[in-house]
Amino acid sequence: MASWTSSQFLYEETKPWGIQFLERFKRSGRLSFKQYQALVFLLTFVAYIAFHAARKPNSIVKGTLSASTIKGGWAPFDGPDGTALLGQIDLAFLSVYAVGMFVAGHLGDRLDLRTFLTIGMIGTGLFTALFGVAFWADFHSFYYFLAVQVMAGWFQSIGWPCVVAVLGNWFDKKRRGMIMGVWSAHTSLGNITGSLIASGLLRYGWGWSFLGPSLLMTFLGIVVYLFLPVNPPTVEAERDGTEIDSTMRLGDTITESFLESRMSTGFDRKAIGFMAAWRIPGVAPFAFCLFFTKLVSYTFLYWLPFYVSHNMIGGEYLSEETSGNLSTLFDVGGVVGGVLAGYISDQLDGRAITAAGFIYLAIPALFLYRVFGHISMTINVILMFTSGVFVNGPFALITTAVSADLGTHRSLKGNARALATVTAIIDGTGSVGAAIGPVLTGYISAISWDAVFYMLMTAAFISGLLLTKLIIAEVKAILFGSEDKVASSSSSPATRAPIDVLI
Repeated sequence: MASWTSSQFLYEETKPWGIQFLERFKRSGRLSFKQYQALVFLLTFVAYIAFHAARKPNSIVKGTLSASTIKGGWAPFDGPDGTALLGQIDLAFLSVYAVGMFVAGHLGDRLDLRTFLTIGMIGTGLFTALFGVAFWADFHSFYYFLAVQVMAGWFQSIGWPCVVAVLGNWFDKKRRGMIMGVWSAHTSLGNITGSLIASGLLRYGWGWSFLGPSLLMTFLGIVVYLFLPVNPPTVEAERDGTEIDSTMRLGDTITESFLESRMSTGFDRKAIGFMAAWRIPGVAPFAFCLFFTKLVSYTFLYWLPFYVSHNMIGGEYLSEETSGNLSTLFDVGGVVGGVLAGYISDQLDGRAITAAGFIYLAIPALFLYRVFGHISMTINVILMFTSGVFVNGPFALITTAVSADLGTHRSLKGNARALATVTAIIDGTGSVGAAIGPVLTGYISAISWDAVFYMLMTAAFISGLLLTKLIIAEVKAILFGSEDKVASSSSSPATRAPIDVLI
């Protein structure tokens, strides 16, 4: 039964029905801790694959809707301003997504994460389907498409703070970079899945490209509600023979390791405030860094299939379906980049060093792709894959391991209810950049694709510069063995203590 206080409106999470069902058929009556971890990893992984899959149809059908298609496109996107209107649709979605992220993170540290995540998934499935309904209902109103995308953006914003908060509750800091590096492959795999589904169904009509991912999202939303354990106390999980404090509420995350017995005596149940989360050392630099990193990543997410189909490769133009399938190689590179970035950051114990290194390498990769990508299919594939590695690597690192680290920063002094809020601040700020990039591309591409790539390279350069102070602190810590990676002056009086950027 859900219960909540008037001051914090915190829900008491109950054991999921699916877990209760599984336990009835298990001899010991309870899953092991590692089995719970595997279940959480899998469910959050496939959940966010579905979230990203639901975003891809918009990019896949751009060429079909616009005036450049042989069949004349789909009103109102079939006129000379068609790409600009499509850019405005993307802007509406991503703007609401960015604002909604801050709200969802604030609520995520206070509500039942499992139910909240399920609402986000089913709502996303519904409004993704409604965009495609226009195909069968013969809708041509720009404001219909705009309204549907606004609602889809709101429900999409619920997903990320929830899945990161849940995963952070089950995995400690020691291998978080590698674990979340592998886990962050869901972003690229979701893009690949969405691209393949939408491209495969496009031949039957563009509406089907939206219906396929929406059904996947709705089905997985039900599975998440039935089986996802939010945290160890919810299911009375044990590790090393020690029962986890069952009085801890959902969303609680222990600083350092979730499982250290020294922290089992009590927790600060009060969720951290929005402005207090901004003052956690390292949050602001990484948030603004992600603003520019995500601007680059989401421009590729929304425009790469269109770019491929409208630029000759090896002396010929590719079809919309082939372009959509080819664009998945960028996301394959993103999978590799996310794993590499997580592994390297664990080995160096330097999240900022790793992120900035990938970001700076993305600049020549983008330049080479624009200049030489048209020569042949082989060269295009190699350069697209390489660009995906360096563009999506830091994006994956910052939105996963970095967010989880800062959300359990030791400056919080036991106040564990900050993970969803911090995650939302970082990814929400990044999502503002994600909203700006695609809409600028809609206008700039009509003038010159060279200008688009110069914009992306400039954004990457600024993104790397924003981490300079943190890089210097991490280098000093590595060279001199200091644990203090942020000067005490960078913390607020309430949190001033020997703290490092990433615990």
